[in-house]
Amino acid sequence: MTKSLFDLTGKTALVTGGGTGIGRAIAHALSDAGAYLIVIGRREDKLKEALEGRNGLPIPVDLIGDGPLAIIREVCESHGTFPDIIVNAAGLNPRKHADDVSPEVWDKTIHINLSVPFFLAQTFAPYMKKKNWGRIINIASLQSQRAFTNGIAYGASKGGVTQLTRAMAEAWSKDGITANAIAPGFFPTELTAAVFGDEDVANHHASMTCLGRNGELSDLVGPAIFLASDASSYVTGQVLAVDGGYTAK
Repeated sequence: MTKSLFDLTGKTALVTGGGTGIGRAIAHALSDAGAYLIVIGRREDKLKEALEGRNGLPIPVDLIGDGPLAIIREVCESHGTFPDIIVNAAGLNPRKHADDVSPEVWDKTIHINLSVPFFLAQTFAPYMKKKNWGRIINIASLQSQRAFTNGIAYGASKGGVTQLTRAMAEAWSKDGITANAIAPGFFPTELTAAVFGDEDVANHHASMTCLGRNGELSDLVGPAIFLASDASSYVTGQVLAVDGGYTAK
């Protein structure tokens, strides 16, 4: 009984940013739990690496480009495969001071981090409704709650993700679609290379957690499977901090 709650056999999981970092870690976790993967990203080589030895479909597309959601939908339709689970892990963090953020940088950040998660979910919600079952997992951030240096565009977008998650839950949970978010602390990814490239900075953030360490990608496995499975069937509109207690101090 307990094992079946976390079994994703027969489910299809679409993961944006699935070729690297947090997206890849979550994609692998869902695959290990039995899900078929659809991984989205700009770099086809990274997507193929992420799927090596796993059952899945790569869709190389730039989410900032023209009509990417239509392309994703067309590919899914052509393969007769639609997501039961959507993980919005693609992200952009320009790390610019407020004085230096241009309209173009602002728009790209909001688009990738906030607009794409909504419109991707909107695209596939009708298919989930037909099954009366769906899972949407957004990626929030420490910056959903607090400000960090050179993070105004990113922080604004991630603050929006927390409210987007609640609003998705209000809109679709009556149709069997839950919407939740994972808010990671500091994990070693391409987006955090500047942090982990400076030992003093990395150690500082580790010291800010209750556990006394920064995250490892394996720390995301349990939370991702929980939110993607029947184990979380009565959990919706919530943001789960996976930050080692950073926000608890």
